[in-house]
Amino acid sequence: MKPSTKKRVPQDSAENQDAQSIIETARKVLDIESQAIAELGNRIDDQFVNVVHHLNQCKHLVVTGVGKSGLIGKKISSTFSSIGLPSLFLHASEASHGDLGMISKGDTVIAISNSGETDEVVKLLPIFNRIKCTLVGMTGNMQSSLAKRSDYVLDVSVKEEACSIDLVPTASTTATLAMGDALAMAFMELRGVQEEDFALNHPGGSLGRKLLTLVDDLMHSGADIPRIKEDADIYQVLKEISRKRLGMTLVVGGQDQLLGIITDGDLRRLIEKQKDISQACAKDIMGGHPKTITRDTLAAKAVRVMQDHSITSLAVLSNDQKIEGIIHLHDILKAGVV
Repeated sequence: MKPSTKKRVPQDSAENQDAQSIIETARKVLDIESQAIAELGNRIDDQFVNVVHHLNQCKHLVVTGVGKSGLIGKKISSTFSSIGLPSLFLHASEASHGDLGMISKGDTVIAISNSGETDEVVKLLPIFNRIKCTLVGMTGNMQSSLAKRSDYVLDVSVKEEACSIDLVPTASTTATLAMGDALAMAFMELRGVQEEDFALNHPGGSLGRKLLTLVDDLMHSGADIPRIKEDADIYQVLKEISRKRLGMTLVVGGQDQLLGIITDGDLRRLIEKQKDISQACAKDIMGGHPKTITRDTLAAKAVRVMQDHSITSLAVLSNDQKIEGIIHLHDILKAGVV
């Protein structure tokens, strides 16, 4: 029996070929999907603007779909809820078995179907009309039943899916999700949603801490505020900074008004400049115009102010400029705000 003359491909060579093929496939997918999103920009027109204005007037949004479109719909619905428009997802298959009770007269429905002919969705169209809902269709087929029976239609069509057989929902679902995000962010801008509004819907986790924790929650107040009179000597300054353990003290006038601030850095610089510091007093050492903040400000914003000015603490003042507290960077970090 003759030995085989077939050459064996080295294993490492085969693995290299596989790796290259994987990289090429991944890059192709990303190219196709990014192109699909880019092309949506040409479809942002008056129809899109009208949908955004309508959403700003509606009180309740329902998003429906099945399969991959349904999963995208869940995310779109969740996004709108998080920015202040009450929204829920209605599975098109379950709608005919009692879940249509989720929808009321005057609601807005976003129905998602790439083909525009998904049986479960198309069957609901006359019911939406009967309930007197406003219907927004998101479809890749502008000649479909969904497109023709919608009050507003958003074109999310793509040239091709990002799979080798052009069947697996990839580019189409990405485009639909992107259009949903575009709607949500345009709505958010129109309604003027601010950080504080967003925070009310996100009380948990690190996001909640960042968006809900106020200076008032973390500041040192009352007897814990380091403060001295402007004529205090150097030893009183050192004692107050050491006792309150914040690395600084406020300097106040006769009416307890804020005049300045002394930090441990100011003391080090004083010692470097002159050998005899025994005659120094607070008003000679302090830095004027200390940075301040109000107690109802988000702690995360206080951090930004500190970073912008390379400092670690802020005086907390009331609207009539009375001293209410001190907020220190370490307290904010300890609370997990940033």
